[in-house]
Amino acid sequence: MKTTTEKHPYPSVFMFLLMPFGVMSGYVTVTIGYLLTQAGIPLEKVAPIVAITLLPNIFKFAWAPLVDTTLTVKKWYVIANIGTALGIFLTGILPLKVESLTLMAVIVFLLSLVNTIVAMSTESLLAHDTPDHLKGRAAGWLNAGNLGGLGLGGGAGLWLAQHLSEPWMAGGIIALACLLCTFGLLFLSEPTSFIKDKTYIKTIGNLNRDIWTLIKSRMGFLALFLCFLPLGTGAASNLWSSVSNDWNASADTVATVVGVGGGILSAIGCLIGGWICDKMDRKKAYILFGMVQALCTVGMAFSPQTELTFIIWTSLYALSSGLAYAGFSAFVLEAIGKGAAATKYNVFASLSNAPIYYMIYIDQWAHGKWGAFGMLSIESIMALLGAIFFVTIFVSLNKMRPVVVTNR
Repeated sequence: MKTTTEKHPYPSVFMFLLMPFGVMSGYVTVTIGYLLTQAGIPLEKVAPIVAITLLPNIFKFAWAPLVDTTLTVKKWYVIANIGTALGIFLTGILPLKVESLTLMAVIVFLLSLVNTIVAMSTESLLAHDTPDHLKGRAAGWLNAGNLGGLGLGGGAGLWLAQHLSEPWMAGGIIALACLLCTFGLLFLSEPTSFIKDKTYIKTIGNLNRDIWTLIKSRMGFLALFLCFLPLGTGAASNLWSSVSNDWNASADTVATVVGVGGGILSAIGCLIGGWICDKMDRKKAYILFGMVQALCTVGMAFSPQTELTFIIWTSLYALSSGLAYAGFSAFVLEAIGKGAAATKYNVFASLSNAPIYYMIYIDQWAHGKWGAFGMLSIESIMALLGAIFFVTIFVSLNKMRPVVVTNR
């Protein structure tokens, strides 16, 4: 009698599959943005091109059901990645002129929209192909792929654009790198759909029931609640370049430490955080990571405002952000289970942008009122309040009903 041993992909495969998602953002915001400004186009005309890359990510939950209810997950990935590569190539061949900006904006918007499906299909594959005891590490590699892709699309893309004779060559090479990531699908099996039915109407009904079941569950409610808390947001990293003068940090220091160095350290933090999440309760891990980030802001607030302390604390903050990214993803992946994984994950991913945005404004307000010390202190206090609030809700839910363990 033959016996079979179930094999699971090594979590690093998800880094390569998600990399095109980060590459696109880095290429448009850094490489294309830089080339346009260097071509003499005013910043106020370039900024909308850069900003439009963010728009589809806010509303991506609206079309995430397509991945769960039509075609196959692998087919969606292939289609989306080909579209991503084509869009990157097209932005590279457009003339760097004001007259081309409208067409470029349309291409970038469509590129960003299609690119979200790369992330959705990768997240669905991870949710279905990864056993629970490896989902923390998989979440770490997933986020490392996003951050690594940002560096590849922005850093490598800009370097290529500056050293090759024609700008389109850089776009072509970056597009080819995205296509090569598709080979990661060879190491994964196609997920079995738990919601597809005989008719599309019934399929949508199954999807809605799956989402509602998740929201009603304790883990689903906690994950939803966590999306709105100012914990582990990494919001201050969006302001380091704007407030760097408070520490007398030079432009080169900011570019190196906050840019390249910050990306590398965040990716390392993702891998460490993912590993930790597989060794302990993921809810507690996320709270721990949020508190680590809060300690970084406290330490920075009470340290002398010198360039050296800026380098030390922003580096540690970047590392803590990576921990928090992995912790959030691991917690959400544990909560959503299988089923309509792409839709469920992207509901949480979209909502999780809310605390990042409102904390940026709170940090800006605090800096204007009390300076760098006030900004860092407010962020740490908000994180502490968020942790207390989460623990309070968690304890209250435990008192309301006992934990029931079921087998799948």
